[in-house]
Amino acid sequence: MTRLRLIRRLLRRYAQIDSRRRALLAEAALCLLAARAALILVPFPQLARHLGTFVPPNDAKALRARMRGAAEHVRVIENVGWAVTCMARYVPFKAVCLPQAMAARIMLTRRGVRSVMHFGAASDRKHPLAAHAWLDAEGVKVTGYPLVAGFTEIASFVEDPDRAWARRRSP
Repeated sequence: MTRLRLIRRLLRRYAQIDSRRRALLAEAALCLLAARAALILVPFPQLARHLGTFVPPNDAKALRARMRGAAEHVRVIENVGWAVTCMARYVPFKAVCLPQAMAARIMLTRRGVRSVMHFGAASDRKHPLAAHAWLDAEGVKVTGYPLVAGFTEIASFVEDPDRAWARRRSP
């Protein structure tokens, strides 16, 4: 009974959101599903080729992509981050940091916004190796923030949306 009440309450809240944000939430849910399916079905080395250009964390490409971009992109980036983190709580599968970063990357690339996906690792006594992925775009924190202390960035994937769309369009 309480589960039914929760579902009703969530549907009421969803109906109160404007149509533009509802569409963004639906897109985020689909992108999370696509990211989760890709992680299950595609070997990671093959998947990594589609995440962007692999660069060390302090590479010039990664630093350039982190720089503040166009002001009109900031609102788009914030909305995408909101939609992905919001929907990650409600999808019927576990959408942890990597699927969230991948989903947000897909959504931002579609909108022509460049982003950097970061991979980090930490170790402590409880967990011999803990991994985390986070995404930022044009100086805005998108998913995976705030970072837990002790994580060291070990790799970055830089995506240039202009080049990505050109690559996808070419025969």
